[in-house]
Amino acid sequence: MVRTRDSILRRMTKGFIWAVLLLNAIPAAASELRGVVVGVADGDTITILDASKQQHRIRINGIDAPEKRQAFGERSKQSLSRMAFQKDARLECHKIDRYKRKVCKVWVQPADCPTCGKTLDVGHAQVIAGLAWWYRAYAKEQSAEDRGRYESDEDEARLRKRGLWQDKEPVPPWEWRRRDHR
Repeated sequence: MVRTRDSILRRMTKGFIWAVLLLNAIPAAASELRGVVVGVADGDTITILDASKQQHRIRINGIDAPEKRQAFGERSKQSLSRMAFQKDARLECHKIDRYKRKVCKVWVQPADCPTCGKTLDVGHAQVIAGLAWWYRAYAKEQSAEDRGRYESDEDEARLRKRGLWQDKEPVPPWEWRRRDHR
């Protein structure tokens, strides 16, 4: 079969389009970041200072905490501050959100274990304490193991009426924001 220049170009273009589509279907690999937590904005947002003295605004993956002016907002922020402020942190970041924050899973050394490494997942700890919701809308961005742990521990916090689950009808932050409370 004789191939014309046009048919070869069409085949190459088609192949290129398929390659681009396949590459876009592969989830982005997580990048690791290390630094010191130098700021806590609220119950799910921190600032990290890396070794090169660059600051990174971080949205903690897998959770949504009450907003500052929302019920339990200040308690959620205080809880995250106690766990992470001025501590060395290890972060696994997988995307940047619309506010230009890196979305990361964040680990620090537990306060009650001076010989442990960075083994405390602060997002998971916020859910266990009842000071953040497991953010189901973004569950697909978590591993199956994390989805199971976060869901189970949110159910447990609700059952035991920890933190925000003390309210009869706690309002999830995504609904609170929609009501234009920002």
